[in-house]
Amino acid sequence: MKNKLKHILSIFLLLTLFTMAACSNDSNTTAENPSNTVKKTPVSVAFLKGPTGIGAVGLMDSIDSSNDYIFEISSAPDEVMAELIQGGVDIAALPTNVASVVYNKSEQEVCVAAINTLGVLHILERGDTIQSIADLEGKTIYATGQGSTPEYVLNYILQKNNINAKVEFMAEHSELAAALLAGEVDIALLPEPNVTAVLLKDDTIRQALDLTQEWDTLQASNSLEASRLAMGCIVARKEFVQNNPEAFDNFLKEYQQSVEFVNNNVSKAAALVEQYGIMDSVAAAEKAIPNCNIVFIANEEMKNALQGFYNILFEANPKSIGGALPNEDFYYTK
Repeated sequence: MKNKLKHILSIFLLLTLFTMAACSNDSNTTAENPSNTVKKTPVSVAFLKGPTGIGAVGLMDSIDSSNDYIFEISSAPDEVMAELIQGGVDIAALPTNVASVVYNKSEQEVCVAAINTLGVLHILERGDTIQSIADLEGKTIYATGQGSTPEYVLNYILQKNNINAKVEFMAEHSELAAALLAGEVDIALLPEPNVTAVLLKDDTIRQALDLTQEWDTLQASNSLEASRLAMGCIVARKEFVQNNPEAFDNFLKEYQQSVEFVNNNVSKAAALVEQYGIMDSVAAAEKAIPNCNIVFIANEEMKNALQGFYNILFEANPKSIGGALPNEDFYYTK
């Protein structure tokens, strides 16, 4: 009887030790891999090729982001605009005027959370005659973007500086770049990354004026029109933001970190820009990034900058921002 009892106690002891070991292993696994117990929020984000997408490459390459991101790269703002209105994406980077158009077209169902790109427009010259904005007096400037932001920005700067210049428009950036390289035009207004592409191919062409600097100079002299030359921004569907406030705020934090990475690590960022299809060439991306004014401006600073900018575009052509100035609910501030 004693032997039988000892046998039973031995089996019980072994089972207890086995159970304790198993529990210990489960506990260690959970501690070592806390992410196994954390469910990440799926977030679909659309970025554009070119400057408005460059700031995202650090986030796109991250392996430990707080959300479960699905990234989409597009070359057409209209496609991204349609997806945002239809609910195909949660967050998108868009030209600032297009963001306002989406707001008006979608019955105010989107909000803007940050400016991600300031001015990318530059005056290029084959020669050395243009040293200041005043030197454009009497000149012929070839440009693209007729009926859109580049035309209104150029006209605003010329008018405020009392410059009388003739502006001739071409349909495509690539067409104007080719004409400049061929010597068919001497002065051209182009955006990045087309500016860099031209400069890399012909060292007799120079960057004469940065319209962002010219814009800021005007604003500094007239506080009543305080604004920034905000060319790109981050927008989101209000429904997504309301249903996922923590996930959205985490996105903004991680996107801001990505912008800081791009600006502080240009060479590494340029390689990622090519890798993710934002631009076609590492060399061009590395030269273009410093000229693209990649930023993260949020909250009241963003709101004030955009409201002033939208007022100027509205005065030039109400249709350029969707026919009406955005209301207060358009601006996501905290």
